[in-house]
Amino acid sequence: MSEVKIHAETRREFGKGAARRIRRENKVPGVVYEHGLEPLHLTLPGHELLLALRTPNVLIDLVVDGEGSQLAIPKAVQRDAIKGHLEHVDLLMVKRGERVTVEIHVHAEGELAPGGNLLEHVIPTLPVEAEATNIPDGVTVSVEGLEAGATILAKDLVLPAGTKLAVDEDTLVLQVLAAQAEEAAGDEDEAAEA
Repeated sequence: MSEVKIHAETRREFGKGAARRIRRENKVPGVVYEHGLEPLHLTLPGHELLLALRTPNVLIDLVVDGEGSQLAIPKAVQRDAIKGHLEHVDLLMVKRGERVTVEIHVHAEGELAPGGNLLEHVIPTLPVEAEATNIPDGVTVSVEGLEAGATILAKDLVLPAGTKLAVDEDTLVLQVLAAQAEEAAGDEDEAAEA
């Protein structure tokens, strides 16, 4: 898991006009939430934040107004629907050793059994509980030789050490679907002729 240091400033102006001014300066408005405390409104550097958020579940070493640093993880990120620019970010303060619930990507590797079967990712990201400073990038599962009808449940995944499922263990993660046969189209033609 990567850790990125970002310097931020406390934000004192609010509203659409203030947010637009912040974005014109290539900065991003954000809010930091911490357990039991009032939210802290910040202005973060746009380019540095964009680079940091390319890493899933990045750990941000946040320095606010040049004073001490605190650890935070992304909670919610809003992007411009067309240009993809960062519009706003919500961060969650964490402490070393604290456990947090995050979503990690499920990667499938291997070849399915012959026959044109299809692999469906029922849930592409899996909610897990992990230590804030040791969040895994993802989990890999082998689908080598699986045939149509095969399923992989959350309990079948081998999670990295120190990571626990944050969903029901019988949650369907992957399933193998049979390829649709071309003869089905032929049957429809015959039915139409009759």
